[in-house]
Amino acid sequence: MRADPFADADLTRDAMLGGLVQIWQPRIGYRAGTDPVLLAASIQGVAGQSVLELGCGGGAALCCLGRRVPGMRLAGLEIQPGYAALARRNLSDNCLTGDIWQGDLIDPPKEMKAESFDHVMANPPYFEAGKGLIARDGGRGTGRAGEVPLHAWVQAAAKRLKPRGYATFILRIERMPELMSAMRDQQLGSLELLPLLPRAGRPPRLFLLRGRKDGRGPFTFHVPQVIHPDTIRGDTPDNYTEIFRGVMLGGRPLEFEANRS
Repeated sequence: MRADPFADADLTRDAMLGGLVQIWQPRIGYRAGTDPVLLAASIQGVAGQSVLELGCGGGAALCCLGRRVPGMRLAGLEIQPGYAALARRNLSDNCLTGDIWQGDLIDPPKEMKAESFDHVMANPPYFEAGKGLIARDGGRGTGRAGEVPLHAWVQAAAKRLKPRGYATFILRIERMPELMSAMRDQQLGSLELLPLLPRAGRPPRLFLLRGRKDGRGPFTFHVPQVIHPDTIRGDTPDNYTEIFRGVMLGGRPLEFEANRS
């Protein structure tokens, strides 16, 4: 748990979306990687709509989404005060505005309880506490493994959605059955699943799952999408397939249907 604000000496400033967004991140602790960029890119938001991120960390996903969709109302909830303060700073430094609340998603601040949103997004911890490896650093450990069960994340998302609003999650593939069950229990229907393959021929490691409040449409399994090409390695733009180069370096949306433009 990170309670104190980060000193500048403890931070790095890192480019995301090919430099369109600049994010302050702790040198030691939870650092945003691919997940928040993919999550933000998957949100089908438009100007005038609102989005809430549960467990927003330092605000990387919110900054990426705000950069791609100007005019969206941005909001985030983060349990760690130090990271909540960092999210506010990152929004401001990227010329974005939004509400960042510090609190627990099981008992959120009253200001958040009074709101409802067109979209809720979340990148829950990979593991439940006690079921995965936890980093020694408290902030990083909180990001990777959580005390709050996955069904509570889904319940919190459903409560904050407007009627017919969308909840979108990114998570490790091992937790897909658990997440799908929790979403159905909370009347999040019309589920759409997008598996994400690290390379062609490899099993998926991550997936995106979108559900609509009171949605009654059929379940849709989208064709898995490949993030990296087979033949290229290293930290270069060519180490992404065409779709994901646009997402990761150009701020393009990630369509669940690969053939959509």
